[in-house]
Amino acid sequence: GNQKATHLENSEGKKSQHAEEAIFYMNCRAAYLTVLKSSLENIKSKEQLSLVLQQAGRNPSQKTINKYWTSQTTSLNFDDFCAILKKEKPATKKELLEAFGKIDTDKAGYILHDELYKILTTRGDKMTCEEVATITKQADFNCSGKLDYNKFCELYLTTSEQCCKAARDRLEVDPRLRQQQFGNQTENSSEGITLPVSKPSPRISRKTDHKLAKGDSRAPSRPSSAQSGKASTSTTVTAGASSSRNAKLIIEPDTMKEWQCAQSKGCFYLEEDGEIISHKYRLHLPQRSAVCITIKPLSIPQAEGKSCRWLSVDTALFILKENETQENLRLVSFTELQHKEMFGWRGELGSGVYWLLPFTTGCRLKKVKTQIPAEAKLVWRDEDGELALTEEFQAALMDIFETIDLDGNGLLSLEEYNFFELRTSGEKCDQEAWAVCKENFEMKKNELTRQGFMDLNLMEANDRDGDPWDLWVTLLSLGYNKALEMTEACPFVIDICAERCKPRIKAISLEAGGSQLSRALCRSVVNKGEAKVLDGSENIIIHTYKSGSRITSVIENKSENKVIIHVNNEQSKNCLNNRGLTVFAVEVAPKSMMVSQHVMPLNEQEEWIYSCVHSLV
Repeated sequence: GNQKATHLENSEGKKSQHAEEAIFYMNCRAAYLTVLKSSLENIKSKEQLSLVLQQAGRNPSQKTINKYWTSQTTSLNFDDFCAILKKEKPATKKELLEAFGKIDTDKAGYILHDELYKILTTRGDKMTCEEVATITKQADFNCSGKLDYNKFCELYLTTSEQCCKAARDRLEVDPRLRQQQFGNQTENSSEGITLPVSKPSPRISRKTDHKLAKGDSRAPSRPSSAQSGKASTSTTVTAGASSSRNAKLIIEPDTMKEWQCAQSKGCFYLEEDGEIISHKYRLHLPQRSAVCITIKPLSIPQAEGKSCRWLSVDTALFILKENETQENLRLVSFTELQHKEMFGWRGELGSGVYWLLPFTTGCRLKKVKTQIPAEAKLVWRDEDGELALTEEFQAALMDIFETIDLDGNGLLSLEEYNFFELRTSGEKCDQEAWAVCKENFEMKKNELTRQGFMDLNLMEANDRDGDPWDLWVTLLSLGYNKALEMTEACPFVIDICAERCKPRIKAISLEAGGSQLSRALCRSVVNKGEAKVLDGSENIIIHTYKSGSRITSVIENKSENKVIIHVNNEQSKNCLNNRGLTVFAVEVAPKSMMVSQHVMPLNEQEEWIYSCVHSLV
């Protein structure tokens, strides 16, 4: 009886969650179609983005718009819009009243028009005098030169809801609009993959390819709109406990003693929107040689009791050959062999330049809400009133130094330091600024020492008179939480050994994988995986590939039309996927392919069963 009751509660909970998601996406679609003719049409300007957000009951500031529409953005599609709405929650009455309360220090419930003019025309998104006048002239909430902000908030929220309702009503009365369930506008191509929206970190303005390459498609993580599929296929893979650790990477120390090696560190960083960025590398081989390439999480000694979550994060490297141009890269191979936490590849490579693109599925490196017992203290004052860094913060800085010292020589070159700067502040340090650093902080051979790095952070604390705000921005952008645990980053190390020449590896950029990685990922699964045609639809093929402890499925659409595929993992056991949803739907553009999902065991010490049904909606 208790089991039945629990099952019923879980079932009702799932129904409720699906209902909430359905309402959310209906509201998204209603707002989108108020401004654009179709959900297949893309947002093409900041102004359009602002309009659709307003139709969805949001009141975005210019800062918010700039966060999602950077200098690199050319368009945003419907899926991007939905992702933005999930992050930008509508303002509540409590939040609005608290904001006005900071101005109304006397708690009178009113703000003088003169004070309102001063604030609205000089702070934040500065308004013109005419724009402020339109607010102060409204009789509903103005009287005797004062604004009644309680009434203003009520009218604001009512207007916002009316705006959303009008959009929904328009959707309901127009059957043509109601049918537009999903929408990704992409050009035809032979391959592509779902990509998350690229957005800058809190203090970073990096160059990211927002314009999707041909055939790139994005998968909306939404409730299924189809109760019955026209065509479907199921795939089941059963893996025993710890079976992922049995496929040993063959490294023969005796035969590789004379091989020449190179090494570089790097890091995966988790963005606010869940996107993952990492270092990218260029590898140069002077001549043809047998080569062994490996990647694994970097083991950093952590203080007792600190989490080491990143050590369980899966890693991979895709090896691409550079031809005439950097854009024209050809997939050579990828690290499919696994031994414990290490993934590797062995084979022969010809002379020339290669690109190494690190990859992680996002199954284990993802946003997780955890309770922080208490915020760590970063600075303190000694008996003389001098600022000093706490031992706990110093330990974290040493770990950070270890991670950003890419060549592992115990010093930070200007190039290495600039990766750190770009990640944490969005700016680069030029030669002149580096010379100033050299005058003030310890350096050796024009490279910053560990002590110099510590002193630099102490100077930043002194610049703000002990206020740790800037220090926390740095730590958070590097994946640390307020307990000084690295929870949203995964440092890794790449080793390359060559039999007949000295390999050279160099970190070139720190950015999202982009279309090159997307195509390489899809191509690797199609080349190596098992292919199944959807029953009753010969143009839709599901490719499934298991590599060590990872399973990746790719949907290939050979037809002339876009398709929506319903994905159901309810029969899987002891699994987690990169989407965080058991049931979802994806849209695949004509003549393209994209990743459906990545799956890994939840607990590797137990058997895990991947059982997935792909159905055509």
